[in-house]
Amino acid sequence: MSAKIHPSAVVDPTAILGRDVIIGPFCVVGPEVVLGDGVELKSHVALAGKTSLGTGTRVFPFASLGHEPQDLKFKGEPSRLEIGAHCTIREGVTMNPGTEGGGLLTKVGDHCTFLAYSHVAHDCIVGNHVIFSNNVMLAGHCRVGDYVIIGGGAGVHQFVRIGDHAFVGAMSGVGNDIIPYGMAVGEQRAAHLSGLNIIGLKRRGFNLEQVHDLRRAYRLLFAPEGTLKERVEDVATEFEAHPLIHEVLDFIRAGGDRSICTPRETRSTEPAS
Repeated sequence: MSAKIHPSAVVDPTAILGRDVIIGPFCVVGPEVVLGDGVELKSHVALAGKTSLGTGTRVFPFASLGHEPQDLKFKGEPSRLEIGAHCTIREGVTMNPGTEGGGLLTKVGDHCTFLAYSHVAHDCIVGNHVIFSNNVMLAGHCRVGDYVIIGGGAGVHQFVRIGDHAFVGAMSGVGNDIIPYGMAVGEQRAAHLSGLNIIGLKRRGFNLEQVHDLRRAYRLLFAPEGTLKERVEDVATEFEAHPLIHEVLDFIRAGGDRSICTPRETRSTEPAS
């Protein structure tokens, strides 16, 4: 079946449209846009630049995808925005392409949900099965892992990394990296690690033994004794054959532009590398 385009929509003839695409009233689709099979633009959606949407993705009114990034250093370089398959992008969501300083690519994985007025800035890489609640703000150059949930109104500082299966509470200001499976809550710029995302782990089928081991490792990692580097090596030795815990340790060792988000009571917060 060919694309179904409302008469009021403006679609550049060079845009690439897959099978069964639906483009609703007053949408604008630019010349370099690629829409996969079954994509639906509800109405008043604006797509520009080198933007691609994967199979079955749905976009709701007044979303703006692929327009130039909000970065004063951007000089019109040919950057891209890639959005995966079966995503839901609700009203007023904005996503920007990359910049020369960040690899020229912003990328969103499959099966993600972005609720109203959330924002994905330039050069961010977002994993699969991610949920952004209303008004989540993701600044430039961030890395968000798979199955991450970010609560409404949360703001994430540029260059922050958020590991797989992490949870960020509503209205939190995230200025530091969050470990995989971690849960961070806070106010303004004061987000702190408050444990593991236990509910998320149970929902996704992690067994009790895995959860118990992650809890033990968490307590050791963020104990007040020693430095973080020392504690990382101690945990690595104790849990030598535990892949989930080594995922957390690898995340910490890899480092980034931001420090690791820690619990409030932890005294030693220096990088592990």
